[in-house]
Amino acid sequence: MNELRPENISVIDPISPAIDRVKLMLFQPFDLTRWLVIGFCAFLANLGKGGGGGGGGRGGGYRGGGYHAHETLNQAKVYFQHNFSWIVPLTVFIVLLVICIWLAILYFSSRGRFMFLHCVAENKAEVKTPWTKFREHANNLFVFRIVLGLIGIAAVILPIFMILFFVLASPVIISVFSSVMASILIIGFIITLALIAKFTQDFVVPIMYLRTTSCIAAWREFLTILSVNKARFALYVLFQIAIGMVIGIIIVIGMCFGTCCLCGLGLLLLIPYVGTVISLPLPVFMRSYSLYYLQQFGPQYDVFRPEISEPVIQGS
Repeated sequence: MNELRPENISVIDPISPAIDRVKLMLFQPFDLTRWLVIGFCAFLANLGKGGGGGGGGRGGGYRGGGYHAHETLNQAKVYFQHNFSWIVPLTVFIVLLVICIWLAILYFSSRGRFMFLHCVAENKAEVKTPWTKFREHANNLFVFRIVLGLIGIAAVILPIFMILFFVLASPVIISVFSSVMASILIIGFIITLALIAKFTQDFVVPIMYLRTTSCIAAWREFLTILSVNKARFALYVLFQIAIGMVIGIIIVIGMCFGTCCLCGLGLLLLIPYVGTVISLPLPVFMRSYSLYYLQQFGPQYDVFRPEISEPVIQGS
């Protein structure tokens, strides 16, 4: 296991080569067509990220306790019984639509992650080649993410039903305590799933890229590294949070400056693909940073070619 625990692993050292990678790919020389192609791959890779986070509703007071809750529930039952004929079909349609959109986002983002990794690792601007070459990899990742998503939905919904049950059926003290415990479970599940998703994108996908293996096999290999480097990867996650905050500040400042000083051009960052192209150095840096961090665990995890390839543009 010593070869899986190198002495010099740093969260700072990958910053400089990641910045150099950004310069090499996007500014030496600057080519708008190249930006558009790599930006498309980055857009697909990050599809579905940064969605609106719901502002948690304020739980109204507990006035009336169980009686008030039961009265509200009875009113909802009566309303449902009188509008059953249109509520059920509409609900089924909305659920199916949401599922289709969710599956489409997962599929195209799974393809995009290998496409964007290919562009960064090989210093190329290509769409067709990685789309075809890594089809099986992406499909395997797609299935893995579906299973992970279903587990996540179940892990969140079950505690919510527990909260509703205890609120409606238990005394105030018991229901409050049970709701707090269920909420802690939900938070724990969300953090766990977020870490799995983070490690999958940052490290498991590159291992799949290198080994031409399945997502499960890549996860097994990554777990052998993680098991003897827990503290290092914990520091990596914390550092990633710090980098994310800095990037968020940069984007906000850019939007404010562009909106106030450049006749509203900062609002272009809100347009998904256009915003990705404009801010392309940021996703290229983040992708490069995680690759250079993984590279520190040995040459077998180096996704970069020894030779630096000349820029290639192949948009179709």
